[in-house]
Amino acid sequence: MTGSVAEILRGLTPRGRLGFETPLGPRSWFRTGGPAEALFVPDDAEDLADVLSALPATVPVTMLGACSNVILRDGGVRGLVVRMAGGFSEILIEEDGLVAGASALDMIVAERAAQAGLEGLEFLAGIPGSIGGAVVMNAGAYESDIRTVLDWAEILTPDGAIRRLSNEALGFSYRHATLPAGGIVLRARLHARKGDPATIRAHIARIKTAREAAQPVRARTGGSTFRNPEGYKAWQLVDEAGCRGLRMGDAQVSEKHCNFLLNLGNATSSALEGLGEEVRRRVLEKSGISLQWEIKRLGEPAPALSPTGELA
Repeated sequence: MTGSVAEILRGLTPRGRLGFETPLGPRSWFRTGGPAEALFVPDDAEDLADVLSALPATVPVTMLGACSNVILRDGGVRGLVVRMAGGFSEILIEEDGLVAGASALDMIVAERAAQAGLEGLEFLAGIPGSIGGAVVMNAGAYESDIRTVLDWAEILTPDGAIRRLSNEALGFSYRHATLPAGGIVLRARLHARKGDPATIRAHIARIKTAREAAQPVRARTGGSTFRNPEGYKAWQLVDEAGCRGLRMGDAQVSEKHCNFLLNLGNATSSALEGLGEEVRRRVLEKSGISLQWEIKRLGEPAPALSPTGELA
């Protein structure tokens, strides 16, 4: 690559918003992290394709959605960060399902389906985030997941082509989908069945109540930290390793649900990630099971920064 990312991008004239050294921390649910070297919020798929096709292959591209399940490292994210926003939030109701844009929030999709009397998408009300991220990680909760309801997803590939991939082609597995290299989810079709709107809304209300009772939903958190190992519950392994309430400065393992990390106010991303690694170490020592991160950790650690505070 010749020249910095900023030098390369300043020659482009996208219709969307393009900024440089843009703070990302305020966009993260943890409220931590460094800046994006370049942040692009495209107007639509064509705008996004135009910018991506103009980039040298050596420029890394990072996708951000609702930022609900990421740790954005303190050193920031190099290359181009793409944040899908309003131009990708459309929800089209159909007779037996709906088509939702990548930035449509899971909760809004569930509520729109309820309004239309479409049953089977209520579980989305229990998943923080947006549809694009939900497809990428086969998000699931309350006895259902994206694999169960997805008919197809439209994917933008680095060459600017849009491919419509079926459920089978996406190769879903636990918390994972197989996308083409560099592929970006643009929208997805989810099937549903006709139901009574009042009954569907009541189901969503029960999910919301159960989630608030069991999870620290009003805290600065990133959702489930570790994947459930086959045959085990991650939270139970964390609890049995004595990590409930464990702290590293203002980073804490939630006492309410110990598969959640919290920023109590002034935690750094380094502290949150360091605390997560300490939990992994203790679980491995206690149970012999190596927990795998479910939260995405993106970007570069800050030079000369280390997790602050003592374990307590």
